[in-house]
Amino acid sequence: MLACVTMKMLHHAKCFQRLTIFGSVRALHKDNRRATPQNFSNYESMKQDFKLEIPEYFNFAKDVLDQWTNMEKTGKKPSNPAFWWINGKGEEVRWSFEELGSLSRKFANILSEACSLQRGDRVILILPRVPEWWLANVACLRTGTVLIPGTTQLTQKDILYRLQSSKANCIITNDVLAPAVDAIAPQCENLHSKLIVSENSREGWGNLKEMMKCASDSHTCVKTKHNEIMAMFFTSGTTGYPKMTAHTHSSFGLGLSVNGRFWLDLTPSDVMWNTSDTGWAKSAWSSVFSPWIQGACVFAHHLPRFEPTSVLQTLSKYPITVFCSAATVYRMLVQNDMASRKFKSLKHCVSAGEPITPDVTEKWRNKTGLDIYEGYGQTETVLICGNFKGMKIKPGSMGKPSPAFDVKIVDVNGNVLPPGQEGDIGIQVLPNRPFGLFAHYVDDPSKTASTLRGNFYITGDRGYMDEDGYFWFVARSDDIILSSGYRIGPFEVENALNEHPSVAESAVVSSPDPIRGEVVKAFIVLNPDYKSHDQEQLIKEIQEHVKKTTAPYKYPRKVEFIQELPKTISGKTKRNELRKKEWKTI
Repeated sequence: MLACVTMKMLHHAKCFQRLTIFGSVRALHKDNRRATPQNFSNYESMKQDFKLEIPEYFNFAKDVLDQWTNMEKTGKKPSNPAFWWINGKGEEVRWSFEELGSLSRKFANILSEACSLQRGDRVILILPRVPEWWLANVACLRTGTVLIPGTTQLTQKDILYRLQSSKANCIITNDVLAPAVDAIAPQCENLHSKLIVSENSREGWGNLKEMMKCASDSHTCVKTKHNEIMAMFFTSGTTGYPKMTAHTHSSFGLGLSVNGRFWLDLTPSDVMWNTSDTGWAKSAWSSVFSPWIQGACVFAHHLPRFEPTSVLQTLSKYPITVFCSAATVYRMLVQNDMASRKFKSLKHCVSAGEPITPDVTEKWRNKTGLDIYEGYGQTETVLICGNFKGMKIKPGSMGKPSPAFDVKIVDVNGNVLPPGQEGDIGIQVLPNRPFGLFAHYVDDPSKTASTLRGNFYITGDRGYMDEDGYFWFVARSDDIILSSGYRIGPFEVENALNEHPSVAESAVVSSPDPIRGEVVKAFIVLNPDYKSHDQEQLIKEIQEHVKKTTAPYKYPRKVEFIQELPKTISGKTKRNELRKKEWKTI
């Protein structure tokens, strides 16, 4: 089915042809639950044969999406839609690649003409799972503008920070967040265009729905170099506010072919549902580039809030073949009654964003007959390690290195460690830097440089490799908290806590949780005037304060008042000591 995945991308047609591996084409509704890979023979051949040569110019909209449109027109692609969206109100949207192309070109003209955006200008996109979010992604590709996604849970303060630090020229959002944007817009000198996705007009904003009605769908895609910046993703760090991770047109636009073809094992007949928040790089991974590289259908369900029963109902009602979600979601799903549900189309399940435990994978397999193939990556990368079809799954392991990277366990000096020894998970970047890696942290060369050690990019995670070449996650080497797939830095939470009048000092660490894997826990030293207050009531007040000060998902679900924080001789808080205390019983 796959003789060779060597890709000589010397011009656009060849580029598209070799991004696409067709294999056998299944009927949309056919029940096919094979564990046999569709796009490769086995792991060894996948690693050995894979090679990707990067062309000088590349644009995903023109070189991939528009080529799928051509395939549709000539009948060389199954009748699967390119995009399939539903919500809880019975509404439904289906677009072919041709319709996606036409609508995204209209959107592109709005960005270029009504908003006067130039190539390289920056666009912040904060929308829930609505069809316009996908159109905005493609429109930015067509215009060469730099997309900066954000979660809808951002507060006014969060949005201000992102607008100012990114120097964004345009923001696209909805009714819910528009008032917050208006309140801070005078402090953002670069912001000159605002688009709202709404049924109602708002002063100072362009109404996207109305503008789309009269926009032309005639637009010439810009000719972008492969190494031009395509998108920026804010990612939390141990210290300081979130940093901007820059990806190029090739690092994701071509790099995520590894995810789509091998880890997700997609073909043009597949329907792919990824539940990630639209603010994270994981949505770029599995809701945009990976499925569309393979010509698969992107499925989206706009749920006002997460409901396990709705997810299970959707999986059983619609012909979804590939499902991707965080470990927390699977953990919640297996706690529900699944005996009466049949997932006739579902054939491949993957998980990423946080480690998944063996008990969850076993329960899922018992209830569905399907394995969960865990993958490991970062905002800065494409898939680093993964469990692939046809490979033996070792419960608890994140699998073997993806074809994109040479992954090793290294010591403090950058030396490669032998199997069984714990160290830092590193990706070899010298002498040749792999294409699926981010370009840099924007305006932060020292932070970018700090990720390098010898010949390796250091992921910031610790692990070990066993004798069979499987990688095992041990812990993060920093203080980042992964809760329900969200990446939370302690600095922001501590800053919010310290603004409350009752808090003298605070330290934030991860704490184990049976549903979310881990949650934010705050250790707080109270100001003297508050030590006599009702502690339960005070905890609620502090939690509400954090929810209002920063994105609500960051608030501490656990709070403990202590007399003093453990500190080093130099006065730095020993978060690791507090974290070990939380996890010692696990």
